[in-house]
Amino acid sequence: MLRANPRATARPVLRRLLLGAAASVAAAGSLTAVPPAAYAQADGTGLLFPLRPGDGPDRDHLTVTVRNAGGGADGTFELYCGPDGGSHPDPRGACAALERDTRWGQDVFAPAPEGGFCTMQYGGPATAHVTGTWAGRPVDATYDRRDGCQISRWDRLVPLLPGVGGERGVKA
Repeated sequence: MLRANPRATARPVLRRLLLGAAASVAAAGSLTAVPPAAYAQADGTGLLFPLRPGDGPDRDHLTVTVRNAGGGADGTFELYCGPDGGSHPDPRGACAALERDTRWGQDVFAPAPEGGFCTMQYGGPATAHVTGTWAGRPVDATYDRRDGCQISRWDRLVPLLPGVGGERGVKA
């Protein structure tokens, strides 16, 4: 009676497992941060061409309304990215802050997670409302500074949102 060698039968299974893992790592590595201007569009032939700054209706455009921030930072500002412009006080810095935090599969404007532990601190009465389009997706986000999580969320987007409190040195 012939017995199968357990090592010989395990090798093809191990090889398939290793190849599958390597393919998964390669696929995950391709999901790095990509600036929104680098997204591609189809021309109807199935071929993809990179978008050029300012091309078409997909240009990033946000309206930022700030209240109670003080220091002349209150108001409603328009922001365009790719190329940077609009009535925002620092369009280049605001677009750079957004680009820095834009990651595939993550919403740069996402609210703070529910049920998280936040420090009990008050960052002032400042509020902001951001609407428009970023990376081809609609945006409708509100910001305040009522606790540590909200303050951190706000500060991450300075100078899109004005620097307040400890961030006074940053352009508003």
